[in-house]
Amino acid sequence: MTGPMHVPRFFIRQRITMMVNRYEIRGAAPDGSEGPLLAFAQQKRMKLKEEVVFYSDESRSRAVFSFKARQRLDVRAEHDVFDEYGNALGYFRKEFGASLLRSTWTMAGPGYEAVGKERRPVIAVLRRVWDFIPYLGDVWVPFVFHFDFVDTATGQPVLSSERRKAIRDRYVIDVPDPRVDFRLAAAMTVALDALQSR
Repeated sequence: MTGPMHVPRFFIRQRITMMVNRYEIRGAAPDGSEGPLLAFAQQKRMKLKEEVVFYSDESRSRAVFSFKARQRLDVRAEHDVFDEYGNALGYFRKEFGASLLRSTWTMAGPGYEAVGKERRPVIAVLRRVWDFIPYLGDVWVPFVFHFDFVDTATGQPVLSSERRKAIRDRYVIDVPDPRVDFRLAAAMTVALDALQSR
């Protein structure tokens, strides 16, 4: 492949089971609705070294890309994204200090680096305060939060992830920057759901 595998818009749906989180990644149809399955991801919970593998379909017979943490159980761990042959596509990491008030991530691929933050600082603070209010911390509230990534050099939009209101998590991902490989974008946005609370 000579350039990035760019997909300007796709959707992610989460399916929760007892021991694993599963994610369907679907392309956008011409009418804007959910289109064909692009990848199927599975995350095993309670692993010492975080790894998520993306497959071509639900049979999980062919792994097509993945991300894996460099360190074990480290909130600052960098995660490398690999294609199906083990070649690096880029990496991402949570910026721990900046995330204390507003979740912040860095994502980088060939020729660019981008920083993503929660779009609405008020929701970011409210999510943190909610856990410390007596009797309310145990009440599940589906906070709707979005992330926007911008190029650190130019400030131009690179990727956005919008969570839609639903019983199961559902995200709409827009990738206006053609330099961003779909596999890195999908890995980053699944991580925003799977790793956000760490």
